[in-house]
Amino acid sequence: MQMTVSAQTTSVDSAGQNTGAIRLWLYLICFLIFIMVIIGGVTRLTDSGLSITEWKPLLGAIPPLSEASWLQEFEKYRQIPEYQLQNKGMSLAEFQFIYWWEWGHRFFGRLIGLVYLLPFVWFAWRKAIPKPLYPKLMVLFALGGLQGFVGWWMVFSGLSERVDVSQYRLATHATLAFFIFAATFWIARGLRGPASVGRYQYVSGDVFLVSRLLLVLLFLQLFAGGLVAGLDAGLTYNTWPLMDGSFVPSGLLSDAPGGWLNLFENIQTVQFTHRMLAYLLLALAVFHLFQIGFRETGIAGTTAKIVVLVVSIQAVIGITTLLLAVPLWAGVLHQGVAVIVLTVIVMHSQNIRKAAAETAAARMAG
Repeated sequence: MQMTVSAQTTSVDSAGQNTGAIRLWLYLICFLIFIMVIIGGVTRLTDSGLSITEWKPLLGAIPPLSEASWLQEFEKYRQIPEYQLQNKGMSLAEFQFIYWWEWGHRFFGRLIGLVYLLPFVWFAWRKAIPKPLYPKLMVLFALGGLQGFVGWWMVFSGLSERVDVSQYRLATHATLAFFIFAATFWIARGLRGPASVGRYQYVSGDVFLVSRLLLVLLFLQLFAGGLVAGLDAGLTYNTWPLMDGSFVPSGLLSDAPGGWLNLFENIQTVQFTHRMLAYLLLALAVFHLFQIGFRETGIAGTTAKIVVLVVSIQAVIGITTLLLAVPLWAGVLHQGVAVIVLTVIVMHSQNIRKAAAETAAARMAG
């Protein structure tokens, strides 16, 4: 049964009329996080992440400036398993290439911190931040600091006893980046002025629930994608729609590592899970579109159509990336489009409001 939704105008906090500059600042932070995700993708796909073996939040902003400094950094890299077991014989020039990617990744993180902190201090000094917004902005800043620590925690896992970082830590680092982006974007959109507040739609509880389930399922898929990246699972089973000759391969519940750990440590199971979550996300997006009403022209119907479109595009990119065994351009594109999918689903979720039960029932009856 097609459900009819209708738009309603909501009231705006009077303080929101003076938050245009804050909204633009937060959108800038979102854009920088998007660029950071792209840089992070290149850093990962070029195996550059372990080239800097120390964490110096302040002094680390200065790169090697002399040949002696470069040789010193190179010698530190030579002590870790990645060099000894995977890159032995690497030239200084080859080391500099991966070093600059990791240094750029860390430098951009510092840049985002400054672009966040300095305007925040300015807005606070000018008393331009509405009181309800203060704790949200403080939480965002804390999450940014936590992300820096998680990044080092991830790198540290690859400095001894293994040639790469822990897939658990990589997935945590990536998912936290997506979460910070989503939270920042949500807060920024919440500061829109009076001209845009009528663009919400009130829907029944089941439609509202599915819109939130889309967001939850997407984050599960993002975490699963982090596991795939951490295990290099995209470099195996490079066929579609079959894996190892069948839709459901036989080794999903193998004895190594065994049990539920297969979901996180078995390359075959991790890739299969990522595939299945992609199918489920697309199916839920299509169901949600028809749940709202395919011909619905309101903001909820429009953004639901866009959700189906971008999820479909991302699925095609993911399949292409797999079939080509993750070339650099495809892997980075897949990671970047994930941010676009997240943006659209956040917009859609934020455009929907839950109507009172009796109101929703009346609309459905009508």
